Amino acid sequence: MIVVSKTTIEKNETFKPSWYTVDADNQIVGRLASKLAMVLMGKHKPVYTPHVDTGDYVIVLNAHLVRFSGRELAHNEHPYLTEKMMKKEYDSYSGFPGGRKVQTGLQVWQRHPEKILHEAVRRMLPKNKLGVKMLKKLKLVCGNEHGYQAQQPVELPGHLLPK
Repeated sequence: MIVVSKTTIEKNETFKPSWYTVDADNQIVGRLASKLAMVLMGKHKPVYTPHVDTGDYVIVLNAHLVRFSGRELAHNEHPYLTEKMMKKEYDSYSGFPGGRKVQTGLQVWQRHPEKILHEAVRRMLPKNKLGVKMLKKLKLVCGNEHGYQAQQPVELPGHLLPK
């Protein structure tokens, strides 16, 4: 007896992405970023295809209120400041000899608060053209209001959120 099973492969032309919202208030950066990367890649769906962008759009509210694990410190502006955030270093390179710049997590948060979560998610996505396309579907908002009501986003299901 021969059993024939068919494998379906998703195509860019037939795939329609969904829109989700996530509240990042008091969420740990790494745990949230890994879940967001999984949704952006589409690994939470049964139609996941590695060479096709089957991921969904994600709107992250309160992206400036994410936190690192570790002992909390008192700070006037950031309610969830921790020791790990003070020690975390973000490197940037100008491309010239000696052009390396190092900033702490607090310095990055003061200038571009959404960049902390953006960098964490970017580093978890594929390092190719498809990864760049997936990252463009991540919308980070510092606050509770977003301008994507026309897309009718829904809350991200609980099984896709970090515990």
